[in-house]
Amino acid sequence: MFVKKWGTQGSEDGEFYHPKGVAVASDGNVYVADMSNDRIQKFTSEGVFVRKWGTEGSGDGEFNEPYDVAVASDGSVYVADLRNHRIQKFTSEGVFVSQWGTEGPGDGKFDYPYNVAVASDGSVYVADRSNGRIQKFTSEGVFVSKWGTAGTGEGQFRQPNGVAVASDGSVYVGERSNQRIHKFTSEGVFVTQWGANGTGDGQFQVPRSLTVASDGSVYVVDMDNHRIQKFTATGVFVSKWGTAGTGDGQFLWPRGVAAASDGSVYVADTVNHRIQKFSPGP
Repeated sequence: MFVKKWGTQGSEDGEFYHPKGVAVASDGNVYVADMSNDRIQKFTSEGVFVRKWGTEGSGDGEFNEPYDVAVASDGSVYVADLRNHRIQKFTSEGVFVSQWGTEGPGDGKFDYPYNVAVASDGSVYVADRSNGRIQKFTSEGVFVSKWGTAGTGEGQFRQPNGVAVASDGSVYVGERSNQRIHKFTSEGVFVTQWGANGTGDGQFQVPRSLTVASDGSVYVVDMDNHRIQKFTATGVFVSKWGTAGTGDGQFLWPRGVAAASDGSVYVADTVNHRIQKFSPGP
């Protein structure tokens, strides 16, 4: 059920220019990757502007199209700095902490990191889209492991561009070109998959970001269908909402989704240049 929305196109506080990623901290604060403004904005759970940080560039705390944002249990904020091919880590106040990654195919390198997620143990997972893989790091950016090869089989990817972690450590991956969702263990062992190209329930036209709620429900941004789909932890379709448009509860090519501890769901409604908040649905 639609609750509220905030944001219009612009560069002032609380305005957006193609917001791509959204994350919710344990204290309820909402962080938005305001991509075309090359910054992160922080809001209360009700959309009240708190602060912002970032400018265009390649230095510490600067961005070249920040595409996604994730918040750890300790409040640390991780940003997928897409065209700088790196991850940056900040405090909850936006103070730069560290960064890692350069462009390339090697371990710890990226070729367009589209999504970032943080597990309850602090592990950081990155959807390394153009390298066709998921990479896992410690909270400090030390490379741990990777998985994924090009293909259409189980555990194979064609442009993985979404990643989320459940409270039990399960890792979910949204895969653009194969139009499906994968589920893995925290170590990258394949568990299950679901989805196919289409407009029906449980089908996708470009699945993008995804998030896992505290009850295990999985929410997926079905971008070209202009909707959000909800599934059980094993991929059983539950519900959907959204159609193309500018009204409340409608979307224009949404990119990001995040679930709060109270069950609220936030969506980065990218081409409408706003964030929408929804109450828990069925």
